[in-house]
Amino acid sequence: MSVVGQPVDRVDGPLKVTGNALYVADNKVDRLAYGYLVTSTIALGTITSMHTEEAVKAPGVLAVYSPDNPLKLFAYTQNQNDENKPPLQDKEIRYHGQVIALVVAETFEQARDAASLIKTTYAAKQPTAEFDPAKATPPLSGTPEVNILAPGVPSIDAALTASEVTVTATYTTPVNHHIAMEPHATLASWTGDHLTIYTVSQGVRLVTARLATTLGVDQAKIYVHNPHVGGGFGNKWGNWAQVPVTAAAARALGRPIKTVLTREQTFTVVGHRPASSQTVSLGAKRDGTLTAIKHVGISSLSPASNFYEQVANTSLAMYASPNIHVSRKIVRLDVPPTTIMRAPGESNGSFALESALDELAEKLGMDPLEIRRKNDSPVAPNNGRRWSSKHLDECYRIGAEKFGWSRRNPVPKSVVDGDWYVGMGVGTATYSAGRGEASIKVRFQADGTVKVSGTAADLGTGQSTVFSIIAADKLGMPVSKVIPELGDSTSPAAANAGGSSSTSTNGPAVQVATDAAIQALVKFAAETPGSPFHGKETRYADESLVTEGRSMTFGALLTEMDVPAVEATATSPRVNDPVHAFRSFGATFAEVRVNRWTGEPRVSRMLCVVDAGTIINEKTARSQIVGGLIMGMGHALLEDTRLEASGRFANTNMASYLVPVNADVPPIDVHFLNYPDTKLSALGARGIGEFSIVGAAGAIAGAIHNATGKRIRELPVTLDKLL
Repeated sequence: MSVVGQPVDRVDGPLKVTGNALYVADNKVDRLAYGYLVTSTIALGTITSMHTEEAVKAPGVLAVYSPDNPLKLFAYTQNQNDENKPPLQDKEIRYHGQVIALVVAETFEQARDAASLIKTTYAAKQPTAEFDPAKATPPLSGTPEVNILAPGVPSIDAALTASEVTVTATYTTPVNHHIAMEPHATLASWTGDHLTIYTVSQGVRLVTARLATTLGVDQAKIYVHNPHVGGGFGNKWGNWAQVPVTAAAARALGRPIKTVLTREQTFTVVGHRPASSQTVSLGAKRDGTLTAIKHVGISSLSPASNFYEQVANTSLAMYASPNIHVSRKIVRLDVPPTTIMRAPGESNGSFALESALDELAEKLGMDPLEIRRKNDSPVAPNNGRRWSSKHLDECYRIGAEKFGWSRRNPVPKSVVDGDWYVGMGVGTATYSAGRGEASIKVRFQADGTVKVSGTAADLGTGQSTVFSIIAADKLGMPVSKVIPELGDSTSPAAANAGGSSSTSTNGPAVQVATDAAIQALVKFAAETPGSPFHGKETRYADESLVTEGRSMTFGALLTEMDVPAVEATATSPRVNDPVHAFRSFGATFAEVRVNRWTGEPRVSRMLCVVDAGTIINEKTARSQIVGGLIMGMGHALLEDTRLEASGRFANTNMASYLVPVNADVPPIDVHFLNYPDTKLSALGARGIGEFSIVGAAGAIAGAIHNATGKRIRELPVTLDKLL
């Protein structure tokens, strides 16, 4: 039986549970010094003076770098969804919590204590800290709007006017933060003009090019190592401030330096999901067929970054309609950098679109599930391309059966269980499925193991195990004998961990590289003098070289030949299909209980039925779907970063920025359809990393309305809004 699709334990699991997996902050080298970031206490203005004398004289301090004593850094030339210029190069303050100094000392405690001695004065200005949609402007670049209109329809407003039924509502979402368990950290060490850097990253290739430009060094002289990442969610895509300043300080001092952000600093230095406001207008026939979708999306944008969420784009990919208008606008706020967060745009965008569809169903007297099935699109709404593989209707059907949707009472407050109103909601889960170019190396080793290498990253998603499973399946050997090697910049260029495309891109590359390595091994056995297979027709099967009358494991052959390894590298190309569109699809069902007296909302169970092509590892794939649903629960009910008028985030800690904990998480069921998408690749796997957070908040909000009759259009849905 093929191991693909089976529930396989993580190959890196034993390392992690025994504490032997080294994360960036765990690394130690000789003569290591420690960096500590100092951040601004105003949101807008300039530094007028920095008194660092006491800090410089403090015990153990090696240096204090600031705009008065800057590190040599060159301007960024690439946009990586992080801060758009290197730190400490001027005295301008663009947000509260901006890095304004780096203290380096012999110990972390000495650096931290010295940092508290720095006295900074500012010429402060009043920041713009209110997210006011009325002040929205067109984006700085890109297309401000997209119009798809049926022949003869002059405008989206004309299409809405001609519709038999319409609904319009505005939905808002707050700033969210990533809250990865592992804080951002960087350890930099120089040997001559060569840099070795351990740093958190969703792909080591993201580090080298940007850092080479900023430091003014040859990219080939930078070695990046990051085999384990403790969560990312988009937050570890770019090179945040601690990366260049740590590397530059290590060069200046001739000492290795490690800088680890505090938890509070991870709320400001390394970005957040923007706030959004969305006005959705839907037009339909009386039978529920959509005739018009108008989605106006507004996102906050920090002057310190170049990223905003194109939340309205969700409507270009979800439901069938002959007329669609999408607009993109921004509100500039003097806040820390805005950046990508799990399912950027689509997580917030789907809350608005799914909620609006529920409101339309209510107005029509339709079942919310039925209106989704009626408007399931066989083609991509934005370009008319047929989906490469789509079984969303089956997701709806199976999900309804498993969840007991037929028991849903459409009348709010009609289902009561003791002190709790009970309601059900549904949402469509979806995210784009891409396949880029990737290269992988497969190496047969004399000890009988096989190493699979690429620059990819494992954020706790199970990508390492996926490498082992795919190679083991091709090689006919146990997964335990296939060793994944990720997060090393000297490896072949594999896909970074982002855009839900790690497995769909790297998986096919592992397949072709394994085939290439088998060919190289067979050639070595048959063509190398002294080989027992020399001059014979030889093939590979189940860890062994085989010829007529003889079989030998590859490990035994390499040992006998005194050859440490035989390897091959191969590249899988980017998908180039002008005919099809690629996405993963699914249906998310939620049951929510709302306390009749306190208004407290509690998710009591969830189900997600998934159509994402071939599932490589049922165990880690399930974990990804469950993780996305839990994150969707936080999005819907808990997460809310509060911005003060001063431009300061008020709740920059895990005590007051609430995320779901074990007690919040109900039973969650996941069902995979497992239809291979062979148009995307021979492997047939599509992305699932960001997929299940999309639609989750909409499903939960819909369930709350079904339970209480209250339509909450502002996330998070907290009990005060339900009283």
